[in-house]
Amino acid sequence: MARTLNTFTVIKSPRQAKQAVVLRLTAIRLSSFIFHLWRYSMKNRFEGKSVVITGGNSGIGLATAKMFHEEGAKVAISGRDQKTLDDAVKAIGGNTLAVKADVSKLADIDKFFAQIAAKFGKIDALFANAGIAKFAPAADSSEQLFDEQFDINVKGLYFTLQKALPLLNDNAGIVLNASVVAAKGAPGTSVYSATKAAVRSLARTWAAELVDRNIRVNVVSPGPIYTPILGKSGMPQAGVDAFEEGVKARVPMKRLGTPEEVAHAVLFLASSEASYITGVDLNVDGGFGQI
Repeated sequence: MARTLNTFTVIKSPRQAKQAVVLRLTAIRLSSFIFHLWRYSMKNRFEGKSVVITGGNSGIGLATAKMFHEEGAKVAISGRDQKTLDDAVKAIGGNTLAVKADVSKLADIDKFFAQIAAKFGKIDALFANAGIAKFAPAADSSEQLFDEQFDINVKGLYFTLQKALPLLNDNAGIVLNASVVAAKGAPGTSVYSATKAAVRSLARTWAAELVDRNIRVNVVSPGPIYTPILGKSGMPQAGVDAFEEGVKARVPMKRLGTPEEVAHAVLFLASSEASYITGVDLNVDGGFGQI
């Protein structure tokens, strides 16, 4: 006897079909509402918070300052060039505090935090970002090249954190800017790489020392990023262009990153979303240091 099996055939009445459409539209509207509610909450993660960024007048620092401000933060930035500081204030907007300061000079760091204390009082997030990069083979690296990079990238960062301590709220978030080269050898970068390895090491110690105050200390390590730092490295433009193309070829994602991509990582690490994360090194490098 022949039998016909229509196991997967579901016949709906017009009423059932209409109810299914209504349920589907309701689910879509609810999902859209939840998404927009989430986006609104994300845009206000730092509402009323005070954020400090060294080297906030260009590159990654400026992109991060703008993003913090967009999410409701009061922002204070430092930099060594008054013109770029003035331009940065216009780009960031709002009640931004900009102070000309060289982090390699302790008196300048004191001046910076004195103005922050007067204007904002306490600090909820600190991005120790100021840094320079100059490249030379080890055989050709001068004492001046060595001292300048360690003075800014290590000494400046160390005393920025130290002098921020009295102003930092408990539960604050600290993010240090290192680099993928801290754990990846590259010819011509011996001094720069050593400064960034020091930053990574300091993060672990600072995280251990501040954990009782629930202050988290993390690192963001950019890979190759489009920033003005390469133009200040001392290489001629042709050398910069060749360097960029050579790096692109070695990055698994076959491109350089943007300052905004690093800024997103910084805001995450500084936010309450990273409340159970401390001492980590988050690479933003297109896979350059991982694959």
